[in-house]
Amino acid sequence: MSGSRMPDRLMLLDTASLYFRAFHGVPDSIRRADGTPVNAVRGLLDMIARLTIDFGPSDLVACWDDAWRPTWRVALVPSYKAQRLERTTSAGLDVETVPEGLTNQIPMIREVLGLAGIAIVGAPDHEADDVIGTYARRASGPVDVVTGDRDLFQVVDDDRDVRVVYTARGMKNLEVLTAKQVVARYRVLPEQYADYATLRGDASDGLPGVAGIGEKTAASLLGAYGTLEALLEAAESDDGGMSASVRSKLAAAAEYLTVAPTVVGVVPDLDLPALDEIGATLRPVSGSDRDDLERLRDEWNLGGSVTRLLAALDAHA
Repeated sequence: MSGSRMPDRLMLLDTASLYFRAFHGVPDSIRRADGTPVNAVRGLLDMIARLTIDFGPSDLVACWDDAWRPTWRVALVPSYKAQRLERTTSAGLDVETVPEGLTNQIPMIREVLGLAGIAIVGAPDHEADDVIGTYARRASGPVDVVTGDRDLFQVVDDDRDVRVVYTARGMKNLEVLTAKQVVARYRVLPEQYADYATLRGDASDGLPGVAGIGEKTAASLLGAYGTLEALLEAAESDDGGMSASVRSKLAAAAEYLTVAPTVVGVVPDLDLPALDEIGATLRPVSGSDRDDLERLRDEWNLGGSVTRLLAALDAHA
């Protein structure tokens, strides 16, 4: 990948996906003076520096999980992300299973990103996926979505140059996915991916799927019928050309199939501020913000990670 800057390219970070990866990929023996680990902070800053250099975005948004398990998704599918629950507070708020060493770094991440001038955007009772879906739909130019979550394959759009920079194999093995790559992997188009995930299910998100329908069958059905809606209409029709076995499996999952598409699909129309309102354009860090960032680099033992991020942003001068 070239280090040259591409004009007017928006980059949307699935921030939690990245800092979880950083936390597990960088040794937690890296700590600041009071013993607090800073591996996730360091790792995330290095990721952003590299992404900025390699892909040359003009604008960047760190999309945030204001709610990692939105109440409206749980109301529709109670098992949604339930396996990640640590506990439920007396106020009825779900607490995600997050290592203490990471929890303590999240406020640090927000502070450092703020000083670096990187916009952070979340939405009440919504996940970062929904923020990404909205900005990707709204964008007038090319978009790179950086994530390790395959659910975001549904936002890929070749006509609008919306790609996914997939981090599942690590930062040294990034994959840039267009519609061609999505089809090659799953035999469905990006716009079919949410229906595909609904049928197949996803244990990591607590989505049961349709019993007896795996990846191959889900892809085959969507290849034949196009959408989940058309598939279900065919299942209700005597001349839909569907086997009795598949018809029976869909009927058994009827209640789930009524609500799951809403849970799986990213929200494309949140009321979010415009990019110019949040200062999404990347620029060099200067003045007191640079001074404070360099001070925290030393106080928090962030070392070369801050230096590399500053250098990457300086290249936007």
